[in-house]
Amino acid sequence: MSLKITDWAVEDRPREKLISKGTASLSDAELLGILISSGTRDKSAVDLGRELLNTVNNNLNSLGKLSISDLKKIHGIGPARAVAIAAALELGRRRKLAEIPDALQIRCSKDVADIFQPLLSDLLHEEFWILFLNRSNKVISRMKLSQGGISGTVTDVRVVMKKAIENLASGIIVCHNHPSGNLNPSESD
Repeated sequence: MSLKITDWAVEDRPREKLISKGTASLSDAELLGILISSGTRDKSAVDLGRELLNTVNNNLNSLGKLSISDLKKIHGIGPARAVAIAAALELGRRRKLAEIPDALQIRCSKDVADIFQPLLSDLLHEEFWILFLNRSNKVISRMKLSQGGISGTVTDVRVVMKKAIENLASGIIVCHNHPSGNLNPSESD
């Protein structure tokens, strides 16, 4: 049986520690404990956070891919807590997306990966995206062209060209994901 967080020394309690020392001073389990808010009879909120992290080998990217029902498999994490965790992880993903500056100039494939990885890496289905570029290889905009299933999505080349013309693009980059995580192109790619 674990001590309740209220029985901990004040400076060790996650909320108080965050206020006094900042977010970087907390472990992932402590941050999850704050989201979880309270524990069960046998486990503190931090213990529940630690247990949740253990299910994904302490991999936050894997945690971000869990569904609400996956999160609820941990005893003590019900719908409200699962939704709070999923919402916080989604905010983190959106924060990463917001870091993409307007008119970013594409110089190498890493620049493209930096744009699309936050969009596509956690998806359980395939999506096909297009990046529209001006004459200086600066990003005009990006657009999701299609969404498919687990093993494929369909895109019409004529639609790609039409969208490029509508956006007055001098260049395009197309990108899609493999939910399996396999980086090798498939036959249909």
